[in-house]
Amino acid sequence: MKNTIYDRNGLTHGIDLFNRAHFYDAHEVLEDVWRPSPRGSDTRRHLQGLVQLAVALHHESRGNFVGARSVLDRGLRNLAGAEDSFPELDLERLRTELGDWQRHLASTSLAGTSVAGASLAGGSLTGKHPRPALPRITVRNRARRQSPVKISKK
Repeated sequence: MKNTIYDRNGLTHGIDLFNRAHFYDAHEVLEDVWRPSPRGSDTRRHLQGLVQLAVALHHESRGNFVGARSVLDRGLRNLAGAEDSFPELDLERLRTELGDWQRHLASTSLAGTSVAGASLAGGSLTGKHPRPALPRITVRNRARRQSPVKISKK
């Protein structure tokens, strides 16, 4: 199943919260967009991926690096092909930024670090693995969006 209709205002609000690092609130709003989407649709899976990204970064902000890594990996898998559902989002850039987070969380998880709030201090937890910049979900050039169809009078 390809694209389905979803609450674009809710998606925009969830993305705004995500980009302001309000990951718990972003997950709540995005989950409200995801919940009514048709089961089995690609868009539902892609929305779930966005929810999972917010959850992963919320886990990281609370020091749950193992949980963050696991949910981030699932979220990225669920975003495979999401360009069809969200052509206006720069998902290539987001995936690149999240690749840095996967590496960071892998090294942090392997180091056995799981101290609540430790990551919020910025920099590095062990001195070896700097914390990447927070990822952003960006909207591509708005001119690429489909414009309303004009009906010409004959």
